[in-house]
Amino acid sequence: MPVAAAVSLRGVTRVYHTAGEGETAALAGVDLDILDNEFFTLLGPSGCGKTTLLRMVAGFDEPTEGHVLLFGQPIQGLPPHRRPVNTVFQSYALFPHMSVAGNVGFALEMLGWPRAEREARVAEMLDLVRLPELGRRKPGQLSGGQQQRVALARALAPRPKVLLLDEPLSALDLKLRKEMQIELKRLQRETGITFVFVTHDQEEALTMSDRIAVMRSGHVLQVGSPRDVYEHPRHRFVAQFIGETNLVGGRVVGEADGAALVDLDGGMRVALRADGVGAGRPVTLAVRPERLRLAAGGGDGDGGWPGTVGEAVYSGTDTAYHVALDGGPTFVVREQNRAAGTATAAVGERVSVVVEPDAWQVLED
Repeated sequence: MPVAAAVSLRGVTRVYHTAGEGETAALAGVDLDILDNEFFTLLGPSGCGKTTLLRMVAGFDEPTEGHVLLFGQPIQGLPPHRRPVNTVFQSYALFPHMSVAGNVGFALEMLGWPRAEREARVAEMLDLVRLPELGRRKPGQLSGGQQQRVALARALAPRPKVLLLDEPLSALDLKLRKEMQIELKRLQRETGITFVFVTHDQEEALTMSDRIAVMRSGHVLQVGSPRDVYEHPRHRFVAQFIGETNLVGGRVVGEADGAALVDLDGGMRVALRADGVGAGRPVTLAVRPERLRLAAGGGDGDGGWPGTVGEAVYSGTDTAYHVALDGGPTFVVREQNRAAGTATAAVGERVSVVVEPDAWQVLED
């Protein structure tokens, strides 16, 4: 049985009119389904339209064209407080004069919940975010991570059907941000609420999401699981924005055993199993640095491409080797550091770069 869509966008366009600058399309004909009970992330650079999309669902903005639906029902024209949706902002927006418990219970009080039910729900929410003993403190007495948890508890307390999160972790330091990534995923799993998360941080998106929508200039370029979007990017932008990748241009010159033969810039040739790659077509190929490996010596018959190590960048867990291929591009090869003080190759050393089978991805521009 198919999973219901919690949020659906059909042909959503948002055009802003600015004096002296004319029209700017923040969203351009977006079609998107966000499923019930999934952690869905809108990922892209600043200005790509991800926060505008979130504001459409929240009710803080309305589309110029198209429709926004919540569980199949149109919600245009409904004010934010009439939608079963809550938002967690980057700034937390806690009331400084109220206690933690007062902040968490504020919306419940506005909704007219009886005091006993309200207090029970606040206690339940503080247990959920692992702050049961801090109900009497003021927000100013809490750390950044604790304030973030209070903001989450407040947003979850009225039992929204969808929780929107607009870059809520960006103000935290790296270690705390990583801890909160795990906590957010736990909260989504335990509550069963649809989370729609906005970020420009690729690692954050890959860590938490069930699915990711990669956006650029008001368009959704690709939607898929973190593994699918990372391993099988369809666009040059997606391949470059998520993680690190090596790009090289080429042209399809023929076919052999059902595979397209591609001559790459620099005189190299590869065989690709790709649909719709016709002879004579120019292509852009991508390969992730961890799908490459180094072999000793340049051109030793290991099936690799000879080159010279120009840089070796040590990053603790791994080392990135920048290899200038003979007559071709420079590739980054990333290898795990398995033994302390041991390097696969040194700067200036001759090596061969070997590509794993099926590692190449054919990209659209």
